[in-house]
Amino acid sequence: MTTPILEIRNLHAGIEGMDIIKGIDLTINAGEVHSIMGPNGSGKSTLAQILAGRDAYEISEGEVLYNGKDLLDMDPNVRACEGVFMAFQYPVEIPGVKMTQFLKAAVNSIREHHGKEALDAVELMGLFKEKAKLLDLPNDLMKRAVNEGFSGGEKKRAEIFQMAVLDPTFCVLDETDSGLDIDALRTVAEGVNTMRNDKRGFLVITHYQRLLDYIVPDHVHVMVDGKIVRSGGKELALELEDKGYSWVDEKLAGAAG
Repeated sequence: MTTPILEIRNLHAGIEGMDIIKGIDLTINAGEVHSIMGPNGSGKSTLAQILAGRDAYEISEGEVLYNGKDLLDMDPNVRACEGVFMAFQYPVEIPGVKMTQFLKAAVNSIREHHGKEALDAVELMGLFKEKAKLLDLPNDLMKRAVNEGFSGGEKKRAEIFQMAVLDPTFCVLDETDSGLDIDALRTVAEGVNTMRNDKRGFLVITHYQRLLDYIVPDHVHVMVDGKIVRSGGKELALELEDKGYSWVDEKLAGAAG
């Protein structure tokens, strides 16, 4: 029996009076990896921001359930403590805050939320080293300030490391392949694949099929003009790579006719 982690039902949302999300229905079960593809301006990153809790967007209709709870009613920090993780397209720098300090605060906030005792310095360092080894992460990355002076590839590796340490239930990767060379792409994908299990779900948002060569999705969805207009398996991503998004528009026009 499959267990829904995320259920999006007839979601409509926009910003400053402009409709962006125009009726999305999507269910992600435990153990599944879903990918959303689509052209620029189709609403992919808006959907990711809404799931993360950015308050700039107005929800006009619909609901989002996370493990049966109203996700839209949770503050962003509560979503994170409940197990929602967002890997941003452009991770921000936090000067003066070491990665270990940042993760110590995050890990113990989550533990406090669930009524658990904080981990001490020795326990935390053991956790960090375990996850760094699992992801083949250079030790010096943990000693640096969060994303300060990092290359694009280092920022994405750091995010995957954060994801591994925080051990979320649902992970959103918003165009995490943006600006990565092939080696960095493989490293990020290997980290994600290491974390795939039957209790965790992923939503991978991307423009290009190349990421899906490494993170093979169970389901691929095409978003156009704020709606999911087509869904399928990995082969759908290959068709998009070959034919482009204009092919989807042509198919829709043919179906309407």
